[in-house]
Amino acid sequence: MIALCGALAGEVRAGRQPGAALLRAAHDSGGLGDGQAAVLAAARFGGDVPGALVSAARQPGAEGLRGLAACWRVAVDQGAGLAAGLDRLEGALRAERDQRADLRAQLAGARATAVMLAALPALGILLGTAMGADPLHVLLHTGAGLGCLLVGGALEGAGLWWALWITRRAEAE
Repeated sequence: MIALCGALAGEVRAGRQPGAALLRAAHDSGGLGDGQAAVLAAARFGGDVPGALVSAARQPGAEGLRGLAACWRVAVDQGAGLAAGLDRLEGALRAERDQRADLRAQLAGARATAVMLAALPALGILLGTAMGADPLHVLLHTGAGLGCLLVGGALEGAGLWWALWITRRAEAE
């Protein structure tokens, strides 16, 4: 999407009309995804380009096309510069992409905690076996072992659910 905005702004600055610029920029960048055919048909034959862009924006990861549709409407309806709007949109999309990357980096610690929580029971069983104990026999064949297994399994599940809940909620915001 960022590449499409940059290519489209460059085509408009080069003197192409917005429809022709969109055709060329979409062909060069492939940034319209599954909705490319409808958007290009609207641009080629004088159809509702902003409407086609909004329809294409319903795809996952193509939300930036709504901004492109808004820039297109303002440029066509009010005569504003399309290239200037596209530059602002490109900057906003870059900032959003960088923010998502920063968030993923910050959440790496929580994900590592979830992986560590998942691996600790197996590590405990391996350590007990290496020390000469029979942890599987104790866990599966004694009352106290079965109780510990049930409580430990419940706490393990709750810990994993909580760590994953934190990361999903942070990513959704």
